[in-house]
Amino acid sequence: MDLVIFLPLLIIMGAFMYFASRRQKKAMQATIDLHESLEVGDQVHTTSGLRGTITGIGDDSVDLEIAPGVITTWMKLAVRDRVADDIEDDDFEDDDEGFEEPRSTANEITESPNTKTDS
Repeated sequence: MDLVIFLPLLIIMGAFMYFASRRQKKAMQATIDLHESLEVGDQVHTTSGLRGTITGIGDDSVDLEIAPGVITTWMKLAVRDRVADDIEDDDFEDDDEGFEEPRSTANEITESPNTKTDS
């Protein structure tokens, strides 16, 4: 009788664990595919938010140029994603046309006596 009560709970728990592990395997495979497809010259983001260009690739590490002449070595696992090629910093023009100064929403604070403590 007790098994009949717990059987639906066990089935639900088993299905949840199956789908959770399946999703995790897909995410891990996508990460592995990304790390295997990295090439010199690719722009990437690291897990800490740093953006750089790959200048060298080792077995477990990549060399990233984070500024002109500044090259750092990172573990491949730190590479989060590849920056899309269609979005470049050079594509944006420095136009001030149509730019409006934001309106100030702060109010000036004037000194006023504290009515509760000042008598």
